[in-house]
Amino acid sequence: MSSLREQALHKELKLKKYLQNFTSLVIAYSGGVDSTYLSAVAHEILGNRCVLLIADTPSMPRDELKEALELAKQQQWNISIIYPNEFKDERFLKNDPYRCYYCKSELFKTMMEFAKQNNFQAIACGENADDLLDTTRSGKLAMQKFGVITPLSEIGMTKQEIRILSELRQLPTADKPSFACLSSRIPTGTPITIEDLKRIENAEKILKSLGFKQYRVRNHQNLARIEVELQDLPRLISEPIREKVLQELQKLGYRFVTVDIAGYRTGSTAS
Repeated sequence: MSSLREQALHKELKLKKYLQNFTSLVIAYSGGVDSTYLSAVAHEILGNRCVLLIADTPSMPRDELKEALELAKQQQWNISIIYPNEFKDERFLKNDPYRCYYCKSELFKTMMEFAKQNNFQAIACGENADDLLDTTRSGKLAMQKFGVITPLSEIGMTKQEIRILSELRQLPTADKPSFACLSSRIPTGTPITIEDLKRIENAEKILKSLGFKQYRVRNHQNLARIEVELQDLPRLISEPIREKVLQELQKLGYRFVTVDIAGYRTGSTAS
């Protein structure tokens, strides 16, 4: 671990030098592991010449938004809320394989407008080196379209290294589970509705309240497909938790509540 820590610290020095090339920066912030770490380092280098923009959309759970804003306030970071309009884009609502591209395009367009109006040099996001291995990320096309810089992936910083460095900085996100927007819970090709997103959000709050850390509730119309980490499967189906989850999700309108024995994994609703 010591060698991995040293390697991570070496990359952090490279990150600081990278950020010193900018006079000012706007960062896409979500309160997740990557964007929080990038925000911490960028604030250290640029101070108030770095501003964080967090998108308030129906795809963002209210709890996540609240926690992210509270963290930024605690850290005394410069943050503003923006309101992208991806839900006015029929292409996004159709939920085709390029859904993420449409969403990110709206996000980065809104960020770019903010940057121009307030004379910021560039916009950045928290893409890491591991993300480059995922060829399904259509949002990458939007990054290229709007010239978004990706400091973490540029210097080859991995998720594991970001977690190590976040822990050294005592950031509460160091061991935070991975998160993706609520729209990712709906199978590709199934239209996205705000009503479904609210139901998914409420269903996942139930799992969170029961102590599960990494989870997804995949929305298949009147069927909920629950994913948790493999080691948590026995607990999920044990009583009284099984009955609690069943009753609460049925109250939300799910007729069938299933458990995916493959366990938690990313992208399981993609085509």
